[in-house]
Amino acid sequence: MTRVLPEVDLEICRQKNAEKWRLYPPDVLPVWVADMDFEVAPAVREVLRNALERSDWGYPLDPRRSEIPEVFSERMERKFGWSLDPKRVEVMSEVVQAIYLALLQFSEPGDGVLVQTPIYPPFLQSVQETGRRLIEVPLVDSSDGYVLDLDLTRSSCTPEVKILLLCNPHNPTGRVFTSKELEALAGIALEHDLIVLSDEIHADLVYPGHAHTPFASLSPEIAKRTVTFYSASKAFNIAGLRCAVAAFGSENLQRRFCGIPRHARGGLSQPGLLATKAAWLEGESWLEDVLSLLRQNRDYVVSEFPKAISGISVHAPEATYLAWLNCADLHLKPSPYHHFLNKGRTGFSEGEAFGEPGRDFVRLNFATSKEVLSEVLTRCFSSIE
Repeated sequence: MTRVLPEVDLEICRQKNAEKWRLYPPDVLPVWVADMDFEVAPAVREVLRNALERSDWGYPLDPRRSEIPEVFSERMERKFGWSLDPKRVEVMSEVVQAIYLALLQFSEPGDGVLVQTPIYPPFLQSVQETGRRLIEVPLVDSSDGYVLDLDLTRSSCTPEVKILLLCNPHNPTGRVFTSKELEALAGIALEHDLIVLSDEIHADLVYPGHAHTPFASLSPEIAKRTVTFYSASKAFNIAGLRCAVAAFGSENLQRRFCGIPRHARGGLSQPGLLATKAAWLEGESWLEDVLSLLRQNRDYVVSEFPKAISGISVHAPEATYLAWLNCADLHLKPSPYHHFLNKGRTGFSEGEAFGEPGRDFVRLNFATSKEVLSEVLTRCFSSIE
C-alpha cells in the first residue's frame, strides 16, 4: 500500500534557515534551488534523533570505517548493475567540492573542459574559477527533448581539451541519456583521451520508462578514465548535511585525485555520514512514495503551465524534480526570471545562470505540494495579463 507523505506546511517552511526560504522576502514564493519541501525519510529522522539524544556530535569516523564506500557500492550494484570496488570510493563533503578538486588535479590552467549547456551553474563556475577554458557544447532541443550534439562534441575536441564534464541525469533539462547516446559519447572520450567527470547525483530520481546508465559501467576502458560523483542529498533531501562520494574507475585516477591530502579537502560531517547511510540502506520505500508524488507534480506542470500560459513550453523531465520552462515566446523584459520575481512574486532559478542557452528560460523546482504549484501558476498567469 502506498504510504502518504505529510502535507507541505508553508508556515513551517518559512521558518527554515535553509537558503531556499531565506533568499527572498516572505511574499515571494520560492521554487528555485533543488531542495524538496517534504519531510525527510523516517530512517534519516530516526538516526539523527538517536544521535541527538546521545549528544553524538564528536569527530566522525574515518570515512572508510563509516562503511559509506561499501554501502554506496552495494547500492550501485543493486540499482544499476554497476560493479565497483569500494576501495575506489572516496567520501567527500559535497559533489561540487569534488568537481573543483578533480579539475585541479586532472588538468592545468588553460586546458579545455567540455560542458553541455544549459547546465547546473557550479559546472560553469568551477571551470572559470579554476582557470580552465570553458568549451560549451549546447544540447539540441528536439521534438523528443534535449539530445547530445555528438558532431559538435567531436569537432570541439582540440588537443587542449582534457576533460568532459558530464551531468546525467541532466540538470536542468531532466534528460536521462540513453545507453546508446552515452556509448557514442564514450567513443569520443576514448578517441580524444578525455577524462570524464560524471555528476550522477539525480540518478535515484528517474521516472518509469527511463533507466539510468552509470557512465563508468559502459566498459572497462571507459571506467578507467571516469570519476563518478554521487550523493544522497538530492533524492533524500539532506543537502545541508554535506556528504557525497567520488568513485574512481582506476587506481591511477584515485591516486592523482588524492594528491590533495584528506585534510585539505575539509572535514566530514558526522550527521551527514549517519544520514547518508540510513537513507541508502533504509530509505527506499520513502523514496518510492516521493517519486510517485513527483511524477504527479511533473505531469501537472507539463500539462497545465503551457495550457494556462500559451507562451510557455516544457519537455517532460525524465528524471529530477526540475522543470526547464521555455519562456521565449512571452518576450518578457528584462528576463523571464526578473519578470516573474518582480511582477509575480515567484522565485525561480534564473535561466541565464545555466549558460547562454538558458537566456529565455527559468527552472522550476516542483518538489512541493500541488497547492504551491497551483499558486505559482496563478501568480505567473496574473503577471502577464
